[in-house]
Amino acid sequence: MNNVKLVYGVKDKPPVGKTIAFAFQQLLAIMAATIAVPAIIGNGMSASAALFGAGVGTLVYLLFTKFRSPVFLGSSFAFLGSMSAAFAGGVSMSVGYLGLLIGAAIAGLVYVIIAIVVKYVGVGWINKLMPAVVIGPTVAIIGLSLAGNAAGDLVKGSVVVNKVILASPYVSLICGLVTLGTVIACSVYGKKMMKMIPFIIGILAGYAVAAIFTVIGNLAGIDALKVINFGLFNDIQWYPDFTFLTAFSGAYNFAGGTFWTYLGTIAVAYAPVAFVVFAEHIADHKNLSSIIDHDLLSDPGLNRTLLGDGIGSIAGAFFGGCPNTTYGESVGCVAISGNASVVTILVTAFMAIAISFFGPFATFLATIPSCVMGGVCVALYGFIAVSGLKMIQKVDLNENYNLFVVSVILIIGVGGLSISFGKITITTIACALILGILTNVLCSKARKQAEKDEEKTEEKVEEEK
Repeated sequence: MNNVKLVYGVKDKPPVGKTIAFAFQQLLAIMAATIAVPAIIGNGMSASAALFGAGVGTLVYLLFTKFRSPVFLGSSFAFLGSMSAAFAGGVSMSVGYLGLLIGAAIAGLVYVIIAIVVKYVGVGWINKLMPAVVIGPTVAIIGLSLAGNAAGDLVKGSVVVNKVILASPYVSLICGLVTLGTVIACSVYGKKMMKMIPFIIGILAGYAVAAIFTVIGNLAGIDALKVINFGLFNDIQWYPDFTFLTAFSGAYNFAGGTFWTYLGTIAVAYAPVAFVVFAEHIADHKNLSSIIDHDLLSDPGLNRTLLGDGIGSIAGAFFGGCPNTTYGESVGCVAISGNASVVTILVTAFMAIAISFFGPFATFLATIPSCVMGGVCVALYGFIAVSGLKMIQKVDLNENYNLFVVSVILIIGVGGLSISFGKITITTIACALILGILTNVLCSKARKQAEKDEEKTEEKVEEEK
């Protein structure tokens, strides 16, 4: 089952210095996506608060999973439409923030309900519904669906004027490729610690090159060389603007009837998406299970991972407004570094909370240009995709009943199919997984017959002996 040679297992405790370095690497891996969600939603949402909420949500998750699942929780992109619905209709900011809290609570409640069902029914039905032939290509799609983001970021700088990126895409590409090349070189040729923290070294190398270009561009007045937005240091946020503070400041002005209408809108926007994210939750944990060579759906159990994800999501939204979810970037970081120590994730959570209060450092992380993070993400997302493909190594693709399942998932996923019903969107990954499950069910009769024929053949051979 194991796809990766782990240097540190889940229960191992690396030396303090290494643990801090590993935790910082995890933080860099999840940073860009975690702070991107509040930036997209706007309405005064705080990136620092989202980072704080992600740290708290991860701590909750670790507690529920008995510190056996080494993955970080960050802001979920799946709830972007739901979060936007909280501010629809011209409601005040305090009311919108209250909607974020209510919505996260509703989504978390869905997870709790599913967890209770799983507790009493078990996970056998999930393994039958989603065997390797289904879950493998679905995990691959998690990485492949993000490929466009990574490739697009490779040619983007972070200095934007009038919605136009100033840096030349060729200059940005150089910075991104330096980052990627350094990550690869450290992972393949590095010794000891260098081999285990390739992202930190890669980001520092890419940032250094981008900084040189930017300084030259500023001194010579050449916009095409301005890659890093150092202007962010002029507006440092010294402490998080917690969601609950704004939510409770003026939301009590709601009229009774209006509140119930608004509550219904929020419920419809959040609850269905929670079921969609449930499918991604399983895929992430199946992937992580294959990396650490331990079935997390059995131990600590799917009911515990769901409770940790659901309650952690509520806690994260309470502080940062963004529902949380397990991050593929975090899983990829575990795979590449070979470090599955849950202590690392624990330290990362505390580090995220601490950094959210240290404005200058949080701002420094925010200045890391898109092209540099793009170079890192090429490796991260690629590892996620490959780990999924490894799951189907033992699947016989010469048989059409397997080939069709894998084909449907890959084509739907790579093609980017998503379906929207008003404010509710079934994501590409969920669409691929659902259609893959249906295809697998359709082909199950042929698979069972083939297995029976194989058993008969084996029995006949044994009799002839």
